[in-house]
Amino acid sequence: MKFNDYLKEQLDNADFKAKYDALEPEYIVVREIIKARMENNLTQKQLAEKLGTKQSNISRLESGNYNPSLEFLHKVAESLGKSLHIEFR
Repeated sequence: MKFNDYLKEQLDNADFKAKYDALEPEYIVVREIIKARMENNLTQKQLAEKLGTKQSNISRLESGNYNPSLEFLHKVAESLGKSLHIEFR
């Protein structure tokens, strides 16, 4: 079974869908960081060097296995020539 087929099947379960949807904001941030890093032609290691951190921290951030502080996200944004905006909807 392909992943997308499996996911579609699981999303029919209301409890699963609620939990899945709750993770969306985190994955939006991750996708935007990866997109900006690639637009800047930076490797994870190069971004880490700009931030004064380890490549493994950038890897964990991009995989969603790291809960960054707002200060760290602000530094990441600045290092990528972006600004950080947070909003409630």
